[in-house]
Amino acid sequence: MARKDLEAKLSGLKTEHRDLDQAIAALSDKNRSDEMQLARLKKRKLALKDEIAKIEKQMSAR
Repeated sequence: MARKDLEAKLSGLKTEHRDLDQAIAALSDKNRSDEMQLARLKKRKLALKDEIAKIEKQMSAR
């Protein structure tokens, strides 16, 4: 994948990660009735973090 493509993907992933942070915080501040949704969001956030790290590693190797 070209560096420009990696940068675009990285930017999108970071935006989604930040958005998930806000969604998790908002859901956590509410009541604890939707634990499953909260768990899904946290799992997705961790997956994004791993993918971000992978892309950053690819970019630094170039």
